[in-house]
Parts: sequence; structure tokens; C-alpha cells
Amino acid sequence: MLQVKNLVKTFNKNTINEKLLFNKFNLSINEGDFVTIIGSNGAGKSTFLNILAGSLDCDSGFIEVDGNDVTKSSEYKRTTIMGRVFQNPSLGTAPSMTVLENLSMAYNKGKRFNLTRGTSKTHIPHFKELLTQLDLGLENQLNTEVGLLSGGQRQSLSLIMATMSNPKLLLLDEHTAALDPKTSEKIIELTEKIILDKKITTLMVTHNLNQAIALGNRLIMFHKGNVVLDIQRDDKKHLTIEKLLGYFDEIKSNDLISDAMLFS
Repeated sequence: MLQVKNLVKTFNKNTINEKLLFNKFNLSINEGDFVTIIGSNGAGKSTFLNILAGSLDCDSGFIEVDGNDVTKSSEYKRTTIMGRVFQNPSLGTAPSMTVLENLSMAYNKGKRFNLTRGTSKTHIPHFKELLTQLDLGLENQLNTEVGLLSGGQRQSLSLIMATMSNPKLLLLDEHTAALDPKTSEKIIELTEKIILDKKITTLMVTHNLNQAIALGNRLIMFHKGNVVLDIQRDDKKHLTIEKLLGYFDEIKSNDLISDAMLFS
């Protein structure tokens, strides 16, 4: 479903601060996979999602999604097949626009429309049905500006918008990290429900090992632009935090040992 081949990405090229992050990086994700991604800061997790989404160019390599080469496609074009939810609840929505207007934009993604036609009243029952499942009262706030909502409400709305058009690939970049624990738990429950119901292939970056272990069918760990751990299916079902930290210890790296202390 997702094929990444020989990906190369260098920052600050031809300067004293040049850093080669990805050096002929390869990764294959199957259709329907729900992959949780862990790793230290600077390991390449968010950079990888940025490259997939088209918001960051790679130096060379090949990216294929559902059989289509998207390596040179613009970020705008990739949004027709990819959904994304960011760590910052404000980034996935237009805060000066209403809940209805935001949902209308998501509903019409990839279509030609103007705002007046895009907010047709015929869509409102469908939008209310989607919002009711959040149990946050948003179905009664369609005319409220999104910037006036709480972080949890905005992130819930971002998730609904990102998955409304049934994308081929969903990218979640620590999308609960900025929320309080109770709200984070609610967003995770909603995330899992939407992904399972719609069978969306998903990559989820997280620093929460409980989430990384409990969610999805595959867990991978990035370190210095490489996948150093890839646990799938039955092996993941029997994974515990203790076992995962044991894997950290087995990898002879001072950085990874520091991560084990951080995650414990």
C-alpha cells in the first residue's frame, strides 16, 4: 500500500551543519496496517510524516501510495489521498471559520466549490451525525468559530475532518500530546474507532508507550533515520512495556538507553 524506497533527506546541505537523516531509507506498509511509531527526538519520525505528506521535499527516492507514485506530487494534491492530524489542535482547522464551514471544506476536499455552495444545508444532518459520536456538544455549535473551541474539541474536529473523505493513508503526528490525559484518552478511543470502522491505513507517531503497544497491529521504532525495531501481529499482541524497554537495552546505543529512561 505504502512503498518508500531509497529515501534520502539531508538538512543544511553543503554547510558546516549538514546532517544526513535518511540515507536510502526503505519501508513497506500493507493496506489496513495501523502502525504506531516511537523513537527519540530527532530520530526522523515527524520528518518522515512531513515527507509523506509533501510538506517537506526529499533529496531523492521513491514514494508510492496505493500504486500511485506521489514522490513529486504537491502537498495539495496529496491531501486528496492522505489525511493528517497534527500535535497542535489549531493546525488541522481554520480557527476563524465556523465548525460548519470547516466540515464543509473537508467534505468538499478535491472538489470544485465556492463557500456558499459548500455550506449547503443538505449536509448539516450528516455533519451532526458525525459530531454526535464525539459527545462534546459540537453538533449544537455548527455556527461557532473553531478558534473559540477547547483544544480537545478542535482536535476531535480535526480527526473527523481528516477522515471524512476516507483517505488512503492517515498520518497522526502525536495528535494527543497537547491534550490533558482525560481528553487524550477520549481522542484515542475515537481514533481507534474511526480507523477500524473505515479500515484506513494509518501511521501514528507517539511518545506514549502504552498507546504504542495497545493500538494497531504493528510497532516500529526510529533511530537516527533508521527503523531499528519492527514488531508485528502476534508478537505485538504479547508485547509489554517491560519487553519493549528490554529491546531498548539490547540495542547498543547511548541514545536509546537515554530513551529507555525517558519512557520508563
